Amino acid sequence: MICRRVVVHGRVQGVFFRDSCRREARSAGVAGWVRNRPDGTVEALFEGPEEAVERMVDWAAHGPPYAAVDHVDVVEEPPSGRTSFDITF
Repeated sequence: MICRRVVVHGRVQGVFFRDSCRREARSAGVAGWVRNRPDGTVEALFEGPEEAVERMVDWAAHGPPYAAVDHVDVVEEPPSGRTSFDITF
């Protein structure tokens, strides 16, 4: 199990990024959360099997169809045993 925190920069709010991220994460079997930040970025935490988490990090680099991702900051964190994926506020 691994855990990655990502901050996604670009046109990523108001384009269904969080809902799409939740669906993708649940489909991939990844736990964690996603939220909008006041600075216009989207932040997410992905936790699960390495291949599934890396799939989500790769997904975040392009996001849903109407997103325009400029770049993604990725930070490794220790897993904490999360079991679900949610949209937080």
